[in-house]
Amino acid sequence: MTTTKVAHTQAVKTQAHEQTRILVQAAASACVDKKGEDTRILELDPIDSGLSDFFLVTSGTNDRQVFAIADEIESRLKREFGAMPNSVEGRRQGEWILLDYVDFVVHVFLAERRAFYDIERLRKSARPLTPAEFDEELKAALAAKTRAARGKTSKPTKVADSALKPRKALKKAATSEKSPAAKKSAAKSVRKKAAKK
Repeated sequence: MTTTKVAHTQAVKTQAHEQTRILVQAAASACVDKKGEDTRILELDPIDSGLSDFFLVTSGTNDRQVFAIADEIESRLKREFGAMPNSVEGRRQGEWILLDYVDFVVHVFLAERRAFYDIERLRKSARPLTPAEFDEELKAALAAKTRAARGKTSKPTKVADSALKPRKALKKAATSEKSPAAKKSAAKSVRKKAAKK
């Protein structure tokens, strides 16, 4: 595989990971809006990433709330992103509804069921985050990406401009429509001014 292909593959993976993070954040926001309790995002260890990249875990106080949270997540992701779960389990009982979006899995528990299964303990290698912490990381990553993209096309900074002023003056003097002798004289005077500074 050539380095170009490797770089392209890495860029595609990074973009897919960022899109997954945006979907997870939207699902976490739906949990918060429906008053889900103790909402946590587990960023799974790369060893477990064959399973999924993230688990979103939240609780409801009764089965109606569990249904409402799961429905809100599903409808919001469908409406805003066109994302549908690959599979949905546990909707009949309403004690533990699992929405599998392949790159992330949403677990909506009845509070007692969550305590019983203790999914966070089973995934000790995962990094737990609150939705607010996750949101801050996502914003920082997107801001860094924006800065990097702007850096590729932006003009030099003011500091760099001030360092280049003598060069710009030389170039301007050299390209003006003066005779060759006048150009040399102008270039010398610019050099002298730059040397004095």
